[in-house]
Amino acid sequence: MTGGAVPDGGVPEGGVPEGAGRTAWAVVAATGEVLAHPELHEGLLAPWERLRLAPIRLPARRDDVLAARLLLRLCIARYTGLPLREAEPAQFCSRCRRPGHGRPYLPGLPRVGVSMSHADGLAAAAVGPGPVGIDVEPSTRRPGPLPVLGRLFPAVQLDEAVARQDPGAVLLRLWVRREALFKAGREDLQLLEWTDDRRAAVVAVAGAGPATVFSA
Repeated sequence: MTGGAVPDGGVPEGGVPEGAGRTAWAVVAATGEVLAHPELHEGLLAPWERLRLAPIRLPARRDDVLAARLLLRLCIARYTGLPLREAEPAQFCSRCRRPGHGRPYLPGLPRVGVSMSHADGLAAAAVGPGPVGIDVEPSTRRPGPLPVLGRLFPAVQLDEAVARQDPGAVLLRLWVRREALFKAGREDLQLLEWTDDRRAAVVAVAGAGPATVFSA
């Protein structure tokens, strides 16, 4: 795992930077960091994305959703070399067969996977070769209750977690890993999980290969 700021472009429009095709990029930030970024603003969103924001009544939640969408655009733009306004993901729900929600993807770049996540003042985005998934949670969050978790995780994993000194922290790591795999749509992917102490966040990214972690 390596780190640094999300690198600037400098690659041909629509191209992929050297090495990017082999490594997924994961970006984590506080919502406030994203909304204060000089290149990012709500006007970058597509009309359908702004419609998705409209029903959200809680300002903090709206900010989180907006930050995740903007961070994903920044990640796509840096990874592919596309201008920010053209780095537009689409979404499609495989259950109801309708666009506008569901797993995000890049029209015209089927071999590049994208994912985003947000939670309580945090935003995360990932882009990489093939399917990718990312999940972020506050490090103080504790998933549960156990009967619900028992339907999601093998009993041996839950037993091991409960036996630890801080079972909630172990369960949270299991949770973000599961969510990252779920968002990627596959169970056979590599997982990278870490704690971002500066932002008090636990993050996991799933992908076909190694991942490089950046800050916004």
